[in-house]
Amino acid sequence: MFKPFDWLAYQITRHPGVVAGVALAAFIVALYGTTLITMQTGNEAYLDKNTPRGALLAHYADTYGSDAIMVIIESDDVTKVDNLWYIDNLLNHIQNQQSVERTSSIVALLKQGNNGVLPRSSAEVKRIIQNAPAEIVSRNLPSNMMTLGVITLVPGLSEDRQKQVLSNIETIVKTSRPPPGVSVTLSGEQAFNQEMGREMGSSMGILIMAAMILMVIAVLALFSHVRYALLPVVIVAAGLVLTFGLMGLTGTQISMVVIGAFPVLIGIGIDYAIQIHSRLDEEIYKTSLPEAVTTTITKTSPSVMVAMLATSTGFIAMIFGPIPMVGDFGITCTFGVMSCYIAALILVPVFAMLIQYRGKRQTKDPAHDHDSTKGTGQTTTAYEGNAKESLIEKYDRILGNTALKIAQRPVPVLLFVFIIAAIGFTLDNEVPISADQKTFVPPDMPALLDMNKVTRTMGATTTIPIIVSADDVLHPENLAWIQNFGAYVVRKNDKVTDADSIASLIAEYNNGTLPKTRFETTQILSAIPDQYKKRYLNGNTEAVIEFSTRDMEIKQARDLIKIIRKDMNFYPSPPGLTIRVTGSLEMFSTLMDDIDRSKTFMTILGFVFIFGYLLLVYRRLKAAVPLIPIIVIVGWNGAIMYLIGLDYTPLTAVLGSMTIGVASEYTILIMERCDEELARGLPLFDAIQVSVQKIGTAITVSGLTTVFGFAALMLSEFNIVANFGITTVITVVFSLTGAIFIMPAVISLVYQFQGQKV
Repeated sequence: MFKPFDWLAYQITRHPGVVAGVALAAFIVALYGTTLITMQTGNEAYLDKNTPRGALLAHYADTYGSDAIMVIIESDDVTKVDNLWYIDNLLNHIQNQQSVERTSSIVALLKQGNNGVLPRSSAEVKRIIQNAPAEIVSRNLPSNMMTLGVITLVPGLSEDRQKQVLSNIETIVKTSRPPPGVSVTLSGEQAFNQEMGREMGSSMGILIMAAMILMVIAVLALFSHVRYALLPVVIVAAGLVLTFGLMGLTGTQISMVVIGAFPVLIGIGIDYAIQIHSRLDEEIYKTSLPEAVTTTITKTSPSVMVAMLATSTGFIAMIFGPIPMVGDFGITCTFGVMSCYIAALILVPVFAMLIQYRGKRQTKDPAHDHDSTKGTGQTTTAYEGNAKESLIEKYDRILGNTALKIAQRPVPVLLFVFIIAAIGFTLDNEVPISADQKTFVPPDMPALLDMNKVTRTMGATTTIPIIVSADDVLHPENLAWIQNFGAYVVRKNDKVTDADSIASLIAEYNNGTLPKTRFETTQILSAIPDQYKKRYLNGNTEAVIEFSTRDMEIKQARDLIKIIRKDMNFYPSPPGLTIRVTGSLEMFSTLMDDIDRSKTFMTILGFVFIFGYLLLVYRRLKAAVPLIPIIVIVGWNGAIMYLIGLDYTPLTAVLGSMTIGVASEYTILIMERCDEELARGLPLFDAIQVSVQKIGTAITVSGLTTVFGFAALMLSEFNIVANFGITTVITVVFSLTGAIFIMPAVISLVYQFQGQKV
């Protein structure tokens, strides 16, 4: 029967150079894959376009929607004639660009009040502004130091085309030569998304660098008792490159949530390298190098693989959640842990063979060289004397003794930790949920500050669209309903300021009234320019009502949309009329419900997946043993989030399933080592003590280095990532605590129930 680990051990011990060459080739392919990585900042990061809601939003964006580009012009006095002429020339140039429908600004108001000509004196400018309606002036000219222009794009532009138009306009602004003291800034959703993409790329680089530096510090502090202590850092760097390569080759995009995956991978991935390196270092004192490599690959690597696959099942559960970028986070983490495991499995033993690895406490003993090597070319070892107990040995002994005491009294320990967990599960329901994209990004991000300027001046720039479908949406009865329902919603809700639709557009071209017959409607429509009709009408079967709103928080938007949905059900509509709410506000408001559902769903699914996996591996009751401490840890997470005042976001929503993945590795390794000691004939209590004593240090070192890796997340300028860093650091500490101090009680209770001799 083919045994892959035995085969790999044979290849590495006999042909390390060949294996190294294959690994190098794979690394080069991965480097190419990294060049294919792209950033994701649009609606598809939050809503799957293959779902009914996602398909409706995509249809709305492709058919009607194109985000307006806002032009913020600032100076000591923007009403100076020279400045106004500059604004006029700039916007005229922009309006001539392809895909730009129209532009509007204070200049249009001034021309309208001066017979279509821009005033040539400051006195004329001042007179026109004083005589104009105050509301229109305040929207276009909030102060003499700032004015706003609006560039309206042709409806239905694709996101890529909108990016291209924005890039063209940026070029025009850069080459426009404004008067001295005048600054021009572009704002709006596309400008915000573009800068967010740049910030994400910069943040990702900083986080990875910070995580690697922290990892070096952690390894030097905690793993210096072995030779080549920094080898795990090099291994995880190689695993990270392989992860990037797989992402590029499979088309997985980077979003603000996926950014958080990379320090997570560094923290988890280094654990595999430390486990394998630690076992190799342990075995090298007992036998020759080839035998030590073989033992490490055939004994430790399978156990680590079981733990790695268990970790992966927790991440795979995220793929089934409703939020696409959370699914991408799960895919990235799954790629990452597998890549880091493969890198550790191959590179640590290959490196050991190529440089003829020997332990830090080993010295060559020529007197025994010939007899002990038996023709293998290896040097035997002798231990340097060390009568004094080292700090590591003292820590091992403390862990072992503590585990023994816990194993002897499992019931009170488990009762205590489960009571705390039950309180945590209750408090978890009180943790608030945040789904406002503006709170996720750095608060001082220029694009965010610019958008806030626009919002303060003009109010909300996004609308709540309702798509109306019918066999003939232009039938007089349907048009009347569209007009009346729009007026009803505006009248009933103080957060809604206006309702624009094909009905209001037709009425505008018909002296303020709707036509009585279908024939009249057709005649009026023929007189309306296509560029205006396209904003509200799609053929004869579909139209859209755009509700303008005041600026409000996402929670308020969610409540408003719920009210509008009730109004849609309450307000009687003609037969055959279908009404659906869509738009980015609807997407972000519903995201709160998605987060609430997905955090519980992904946690339960993670438990189901990992239990199914462990049942497949062990085929008996003990498959549930590693999960029992994890239930406790998930409960603790809810308590700590409530106590320190953190919110659930699309990223912290993965905390439950990620905890399952991270903690399962530690609990499985403890159980595997305990089974190994039991197989050697030790009684249960002794096996628990020895297993925790032997593997406790390695788990502690890997756990603390994982903490260091996750701590890098707290350095992120993205609030969503920084808060995730805080929770993950706490989670890893809980996972480490659960494995070392709760797992002995669980093993003791379950194994005694199964009749194991103590």
